[in-house]
Amino acid sequence: MSENNPLRDVFHAIADPTRRALIRLLAEARELPLHELTIHFRTGRTAVSKHLTILKEAGLVFDRKLGRETLFRLNAAPLREIQDWVADYSKFWSANLQRLNRLIEEEDQ
Repeated sequence: MSENNPLRDVFHAIADPTRRALIRLLAEARELPLHELTIHFRTGRTAVSKHLTILKEAGLVFDRKLGRETLFRLNAAPLREIQDWVADYSKFWSANLQRLNRLIEEEDQ
């Protein structure tokens, strides 16, 4: 994450539902060209391209030229930052659910 450029922030990059959908599409395919990604959205090619740029700046997407096309593929490694952040809160929920289970068991007895 870069404090100077919020576009490089993985959390910012996944905050938008269109970008999350692009991540899902790229996770399901090895590589996809822009025109194949665009058909999944109501927005135009330019809007999808801007979303891909944000994902690329966050390190979530790689691209490469193949002739006249640009192919995009997912780089899931930066998602580890989000997984680690969420994992801290899973401890909280786990402890609370254990307490809830104990209360339910005490009421049943």
